[in-house]
Amino acid sequence: MTDTTTLWHVERAHGDWLLVGPALLAGDDLATAILISIFTDRLARAEDVIPDGSTDRRGWWGDTDARYPIGSRLWLLDRAKQTDATLMRARDYVVEALQWLIDDDVVASFDIHVEWTRASFLGVQVIAHQPSGKTHQSFYAWAWRALS
Repeated sequence: MTDTTTLWHVERAHGDWLLVGPALLAGDDLATAILISIFTDRLARAEDVIPDGSTDRRGWWGDTDARYPIGSRLWLLDRAKQTDATLMRARDYVVEALQWLIDDDVVASFDIHVEWTRASFLGVQVIAHQPSGKTHQSFYAWAWRALS
């Protein structure tokens, strides 16, 4: 069984589904799981600083006590400076978001690389090594209102 294919639009910074006639395009379950894990807003921890100064910790209310909340905390970098420290935080957030795939034996390991692809664009490369020996590679670019 395959999942609905979610395509990432870099320019619009969101995912979308495609229709094939009257049906949704089916595709790669792992690609969809990685995309949702990285780009859905995970509930911020109590000690996290919310970038807009509010108390809105985002996330899904059902994740309050979940072992693996859905999504990532990349949204916390929304106004972070374009520094090496921000890159390290971004990588940590991606690792955290994908850990459930390792723990559920869907993926044996990940190679994750983050870089500044240009001003205000964070690039994330994810290579998933599946237990079967197959690999799945994805690259995403994420834009935000970085402070200069």
